Amino acid sequence: MQVTSAIREPLVTGGKTMHDITEDICKRVEEAPSKSWLMAFGVSVLLFVVGGLALAHTWWYGIGVWGLNKTVGWAWDITNFVWWVGIGHAGTLISAILLLFRQKWRTSINRAAEAMTIFAVICAGTFILMHMGRTWLAHWALPLPNTYGSLWVNFHSPLVWDVFAISTYLTVSTVFWYVGLIPDLGTIRDRFVRTLEENPLLPTDTPEERKAKLKKRRPIAAFIYRLLSFGWEGGSKTWARYEYVALILAGLSTPLVLSVHTIVSFDFATSVIPGWHTTIFPPYFVAGAIFSGFAMVLTLMLVTRVVYKLEDYITMEHIELMNKIVMLTGSIVGVAYITEFFIAWYSGVEAESYAFINRAFGPYWWAYWAMMSCNVISPQLFWFKSIRTNLVWTFVLSIVVNVGMWFERFVIIVTSLHRDYLPSSWTYFVPTIYDVGDYVFSFGLFFVCFFLFAKYLPVINMAEVKTVLNSVSEEAREKAFAKLKAGAETLKATPVYDKGNQV
Repeated sequence: MQVTSAIREPLVTGGKTMHDITEDICKRVEEAPSKSWLMAFGVSVLLFVVGGLALAHTWWYGIGVWGLNKTVGWAWDITNFVWWVGIGHAGTLISAILLLFRQKWRTSINRAAEAMTIFAVICAGTFILMHMGRTWLAHWALPLPNTYGSLWVNFHSPLVWDVFAISTYLTVSTVFWYVGLIPDLGTIRDRFVRTLEENPLLPTDTPEERKAKLKKRRPIAAFIYRLLSFGWEGGSKTWARYEYVALILAGLSTPLVLSVHTIVSFDFATSVIPGWHTTIFPPYFVAGAIFSGFAMVLTLMLVTRVVYKLEDYITMEHIELMNKIVMLTGSIVGVAYITEFFIAWYSGVEAESYAFINRAFGPYWWAYWAMMSCNVISPQLFWFKSIRTNLVWTFVLSIVVNVGMWFERFVIIVTSLHRDYLPSSWTYFVPTIYDVGDYVFSFGLFFVCFFLFAKYLPVINMAEVKTVLNSVSEEAREKAFAKLKAGAETLKATPVYDKGNQV
């Protein structure tokens, strides 16, 4: 018996042509900033400034202004660092691994996900600098020649591995993102240059004509995009080299997806502290990073989809597929939580068992059960198609997941430290206003960068979206056009009443 698979919905809806794709994406770059963008950007700048004041106070007076104490030496600083690094994983996964597996649905979301990766890693890096206290000595974390004799970093320390892993990840991710931008930057450059050529300033122009031409002409923008496009000319040989470079960078980036958060997990797993000394951390951290990263991509893309009217490019097909990945990785994280408890019991080590019992039923029980509710229970709602195809539910659950992932890092770090082997040193960590303020600073920095990116660079990869425009079957295309035709006929059949003819 022959089995025929179901027809997949087209990845670009609305009957778009290649010209439509160019116009829809480029006009967001070319038009003046909208009021909604200005308001959102203003809020981000406000967060950045308020958080920056808290950060300046922290650097001036030292990290003693945080809520750290003699028992809890790591708290919000490392919690936020690990959280931001985790968020930065989805971009490389979407760009590199899905590219190697030829998953065409990645084309509409990879650009924003890659940008999110870069900004998230930058935010994570700020917490490394904050945590050092003496930020002006940050270069000591690098194996640089110096005049202090044999003063070198400890290459056996996972903290040094962090420096190499994250700097490599940031470098490769930035190159990958920028290489993907070049064809689109060339398109935008040509549009600005054509506008200059079509509106030359002539001596015979009247003042009104000159004013109209100056309004259309944007020579500075044309100059900037000409520099950024690196002379892209769109020839066949250029495209071939572009494809080769993309594949090479994807191959380099794929191991980084697994290695970076694995090395971050070594910050804890290589210690002897109960609750940290476990071999499940590397795969557990990688799954959690992909989990939180995809949730953040969903949060940002759902907003971008509505604000920039990109419903025909970021379709329900994209959203549903991302929800399935969130559901899968959330389930893996849930299994890891259960496995931790089992290994703590099976090990027979009393301190290890107590560490996990203390997490669930100790002073920080509220953080543990918030983590379990957000990371294990809430993603299971995506088993229902009605929920994973509902935009409101998806947006709410994407935020819930990232709240839960923040609590996960907080639970791992703080609850493992606040009660050690000596009961007389047991304590309770309470964040100060400067802990909160530094976290707010990272949010301000992230959203300032993302809003600038979304306004002045193409938020969707035009070149790659055009390659999937005609990739669906004829049946799927006919089905999509039938829906459009039915909608147009319904709209045409709707009676329009004139006030003068009303009874």
